[in-house]
Amino acid sequence: MSENDHDILLQLNIDYINSVQHSDINRFDEILAEDFRCSNSDGSIVDRAAFLNQTKNPAKFSELNVEDVEIRIIGACGIIHAKTVYKDEEGNEKTGRYTDVWIKQEDNNWLAVCAHVMRN
Repeated sequence: MSENDHDILLQLNIDYINSVQHSDINRFDEILAEDFRCSNSDGSIVDRAAFLNQTKNPAKFSELNVEDVEIRIIGACGIIHAKTVYKDEEGNEKTGRYTDVWIKQEDNNWLAVCAHVMRN
């Protein structure tokens, strides 16, 4: 039995979050589209190269967990909405939200084309 698209996107979401927490730019290199863009929580928009550059630095937060994951699939487009819970550098619990958009490629692999991050 092969994985369905929902299960694949669920695992890619886990990979994405783990890559953020552990600065895993090698995994990001595999799952980000060439024209990937990210809207950061500070309001900046970065391209793939800038995102990889900012992600290679150790995260300034810890214990990143995801809640309320909603995956929607519309044709070849997967949209993931979720809440994050994490601890800042001082150990205070914080929350955020994100939306990631994934596009299914002709080879049936999914690549992230954009992300939007909001932190409280």
